[in-house]
Amino acid sequence: MLELAEPIVKHPTRERLRVCVVTETYPPEINGVALTLARLVDGLRARGHDVSLVRPRQSAADGVRAGDAPGLTLVPGVPLPGYGGLLMGLPATGVLRERWRECPPDAVYVATEGPLGWSAVRAANALAVPVLSGFHTNFHLYVGHYRGRWLAGGVARYLRRFHNRTSGTVVATADLRDQLEASGFANVHVLGRGIDSRLFSPARRSADLRRAWGTSAGDLVALYVGRLAPEKNVEVAVTAYRAMQAHPRVRRLVLVGDGPVRAVLERAHPDLLFCGAVTGERLAVHYASADVFLFPSETETFGNVTIEALASGLAVVAYDYAAARQHVVHGETGLLVPHGDRAAFIAAAAGLPVRPDLVRMRRRARASVAELGWERVVQRIETLLFAACLASTTGRTRR
Repeated sequence: MLELAEPIVKHPTRERLRVCVVTETYPPEINGVALTLARLVDGLRARGHDVSLVRPRQSAADGVRAGDAPGLTLVPGVPLPGYGGLLMGLPATGVLRERWRECPPDAVYVATEGPLGWSAVRAANALAVPVLSGFHTNFHLYVGHYRGRWLAGGVARYLRRFHNRTSGTVVATADLRDQLEASGFANVHVLGRGIDSRLFSPARRSADLRRAWGTSAGDLVALYVGRLAPEKNVEVAVTAYRAMQAHPRVRRLVLVGDGPVRAVLERAHPDLLFCGAVTGERLAVHYASADVFLFPSETETFGNVTIEALASGLAVVAYDYAAARQHVVHGETGLLVPHGDRAAFIAAAAGLPVRPDLVRMRRRARASVAELGWERVVQRIETLLFAACLASTTGRTRR
């Protein structure tokens, strides 16, 4: 197994890699996988590598990000069942083999495991192009929230088979690596995640926005950011907020994001503030203008929103796994509760407003992730890509 502590291994014949990223989600779509991939693509390009993209054709109104057009291959896609707004790429093995035979990449990074991702793995293997895969989504856990719990075992076996056909799989945390290895996944490597601490900062706190929320300087605002979907357990955040309302300072729960349960939640809780999807600086202002971050999701591979909240100076209440286990210090920068223990989550949130150290907790939250930049994450993926190329070249030479 390649260890991240190893020095960066350069490709024996070139310093500049040609990398093709294959994914079924990418900006302007709004989700953690898409935003992470954009950071990796931009970071590799900034380090001098030639990065092309293969993804489903999004709606005509979405457009293409600046810099992505050269080398962009668009393939047909169909809506992902139960996950409106995202597309599942259709099989494209022939297209990819032809494209890569004409202009072979040094390495392929497959970020999603649908039919398009499977086609990319098959095409890369047929052409002896090294391929890394990313385990970005716990699909085997998601199905239980969409009346498909009986499918969980089959989905897990499919994911294991998919990733074990690649040179290696990258994950966000050591915990997830250990879980996958225990389930039979081979060559799993920790990549980590970064945060733009200049964008996400307490300095962006807005008195005007808080007034628009109907709150004053002394009030406590709770925030949820993420998809409003069954697998995110948003109703637990709402219940936790109701428990927090026993304290007179707690005045508002703000929910940022969209999804299939939004309409139901809005009808059931007309006093909550639903902001819809918010991005960029506006999102950073929303974070910084709140005080406490409630994140009860049980299905994350990481949870970028956790470190965005910490960087913005919010005390975090979350389950003890994924990004929260890695970056939240219980009682210092937030509160951690056992994974899946809803009663403990609600109790922790209810007690947070009366903690005398809440202000200090928020200050420490910012400091705990202020140096967690994306540069080191890009260097790690670069290391793994170079190593995969070297291993592939060595294997061909020996044969």
